[in-house]
Amino acid sequence: MEWILEPWPWYVAGPLIAGIMFLLLFGGRTFGMSSNLRTMCTIGGAGKKADFFAFDWKAQRWNLVVVAGAILGGFIAANFLSTDISVEINPDTVTTLENLGFASAGEAYLPNELFATNALTDPKSLVILLIGGLLIGFGARYAGGCTSGHAISGLSNLQLPSLIAVVGFFVGGLVMVHLLFPLIF
Repeated sequence: MEWILEPWPWYVAGPLIAGIMFLLLFGGRTFGMSSNLRTMCTIGGAGKKADFFAFDWKAQRWNLVVVAGAILGGFIAANFLSTDISVEINPDTVTTLENLGFASAGEAYLPNELFATNALTDPKSLVILLIGGLLIGFGARYAGGCTSGHAISGLSNLQLPSLIAVVGFFVGGLVMVHLLFPLIF
């Protein structure tokens, strides 16, 4: 049972993802997390205000189960299956992050300086999280889907717009890390 406590190698995780994609394609479904926000807004009555939200949300119930499973799975993994939450990253990266003020670099997936409860009292952290959330939400909507939808579902369907979006996500990530991140921090 020790294997479940370790990260799974690519040759296990990759075929599992491919198998899920095959089942989704076979069932006529597409995978993506950002589409659930539209579904939840529709459930909340947003279809009365905007035509974009006027659709049969019950046809997307299965995708809401995927979100619930991701949340529950993340909770179980973090609280019951994780023995060590440290992250193995390049020592040079840890040094760079520490120089930028991230003392928790290499200790956790999410830096405590931005995501701990006490960070919500820091105006700079709060502004960064709010602006980042708005940009991610806008970007996912503007790109017609999120990174998981385009990179996993769209590319497996050989969709050119998904390839363009994935290249854009990658380039945007490089610009953020190498140009904007040092300016912000």
